[in-house]
Amino acid sequence: MSHALVVGTFDTKDRELRYVADRLVACGLRPLLVDLGTGGGARPEVDVTAEEVAAHHPDGAAAVLGLDDRGRAVTAMAAAFERFVLRRNGSCDDVGGMIGLGGSGGTALIAPGMRALPIGTPKVLVSTVASGDVAPYVGHADIAMMYSVTDVAGLNRISRRVLGNAAHALAGMMREGAGIETGADRPAIGLTMFGVTTKCVTRVTEALEADYDCLVFHATGTGGRSLEKLVDSGMLAGVIDVTTTEVCDLLMGGVMSAGEDRLGAIARSRLPWVGSCGALDMVNFGAKETVPQRYADRLLYVHNPQVTLMRTTVEENRRIGEWIARKLNLCEGPVRLLVPERGVSALDAEGQLFHDPEADAALFEALERTLRPTADRRLVRLPHHIDDPEFADALVASFTDITGGK
Repeated sequence: MSHALVVGTFDTKDRELRYVADRLVACGLRPLLVDLGTGGGARPEVDVTAEEVAAHHPDGAAAVLGLDDRGRAVTAMAAAFERFVLRRNGSCDDVGGMIGLGGSGGTALIAPGMRALPIGTPKVLVSTVASGDVAPYVGHADIAMMYSVTDVAGLNRISRRVLGNAAHALAGMMREGAGIETGADRPAIGLTMFGVTTKCVTRVTEALEADYDCLVFHATGTGGRSLEKLVDSGMLAGVIDVTTTEVCDLLMGGVMSAGEDRLGAIARSRLPWVGSCGALDMVNFGAKETVPQRYADRLLYVHNPQVTLMRTTVEENRRIGEWIARKLNLCEGPVRLLVPERGVSALDAEGQLFHDPEADAALFEALERTLRPTADRRLVRLPHHIDDPEFADALVASFTDITGGK
């Protein structure tokens, strides 16, 4: 049986971590206690000492332990722990799951190591900061974060129940995970979707799911980063990138940017890529009152109380098109960029609020002007709206063409 790693700062949270380990033993699991403490002094008995973890830092244990600056020590230990996890999981493959607990510092220590584990390996992180913005900790990993309610400081009627629930959650994931059907009998492909491109992606998925395990990513920034991580990991056989809208947020300051490396993994991997202009007509912000003042006079659409969409302009569309095309010029694998001339989202259809043929034309012209066509890199303009069945069918046909079918 693989181990359940119980990780945290044993120099400050020994009782709480051992309570979690005891609950895991009661569930029939084998806990492995990993100390991430940086405080020095007497060390409790654990399976993996802080010195052993710290030794995985590129500059050795001295760069982690014995520092006067706690912030530097925590940052260094987090880097060392990430490398420890990567090495242990890669060499022994005995990490069946991981549970950690801590305050803000402990959460920052543990999260990078959890993110280093493969998608699907159970990860539970009990934290005092789990009721706030957890994006910096979770990133694009499948970490289950649980709010500790009380501080992780002693055992009481609240902490026993919360920590026990967390341990039992990990045990359930580890015990029952083997019975989950994974779709590993088919190669996996990644697709990107927004609500305003759902019809297109649904039709593409339905056409391909008999031959491929279709992984659809919500293009919310995190979704794009998750897709790119899986591409880099070698888990995907190809990508149908219908919805490239995260580029709008990157360039215009929206809240759903996937960062500068969007499409970078496609270039590095040379993976077969078929893409389009899905939702390049919009930038995402939070509630309407959060839209930056410089955009106050723009065309806005309240998608829901938490999301406000801003229509992109002619000039912005030129920038977006040039950015995407320059990224695709770096791709040496097979690339097909399909352009829907009658609209790039459900809101950009004729008669809808964001319908703007001039802005779309600027986008398409910039893509066509900037993209350098080769035998493997092509742009195809189609007289369809992105949600037309004919456009979805063209995406499927292009993907089949560049992959040679299944």
